[in-house]
Amino acid sequence: MKKILLTLALGLGLLTANAQIEKLAGPRIGITFVGAGPIADFLHDGFDFDEDEDGGYGSTGNAFTTQYGWQWEGRFADGGGKIVGIVEWIVLVGGMEKGKFLPSATSIIGARKDNGLEFGVGPNLSLAGVGMVFGIGYNFKSGNLNLPVNIAFMPGRKMEGTRYNFNSDTQINEQTNYDYNTGSRISIMVGFNMSK
Repeated sequence: MKKILLTLALGLGLLTANAQIEKLAGPRIGITFVGAGPIADFLHDGFDFDEDEDGGYGSTGNAFTTQYGWQWEGRFADGGGKIVGIVEWIVLVGGMEKGKFLPSATSIIGARKDNGLEFGVGPNLSLAGVGMVFGIGYNFKSGNLNLPVNIAFMPGRKMEGTRYNFNSDTQINEQTNYDYNTGSRISIMVGFNMSK
């Protein structure tokens, strides 16, 4: 938890530093593949999913969902060279096409080359917990218009669950521990923003 807070504090500090030369913001939309795990189960069955009755997390298989949200970007460490540092904050909501609400917030620190290639890494907070996101993309420019296209990967984490079997008197008859994965996620996102 200390590492996450330190990363967020560092990101906020970089966003407000005097070395920052440009701020950008704009909408983001995309699609996400969700590997088998509790988030995919929620996308398939919603709150009706019961890990004890339905075979444990991940039993419904993989899922796809759309994402919609907003991105804030700050550029820093621009010494006039071919690479500029960037810090991005992205807030997204997924699952809306299925009537679900899956919020997430991501902070990414990285770099963008003068040819538009960009890459970065940072923490993600979602209903699946906290994880690290790795992203790569390309920023197409047309005048003052920026059109970022990104691919992001967030590896799943191994977790342990407990399944309970009850007898007719609603007392625990048997307890079984099992391992499951939270489900890796791969997203393709596009958006736009304007340089001032």
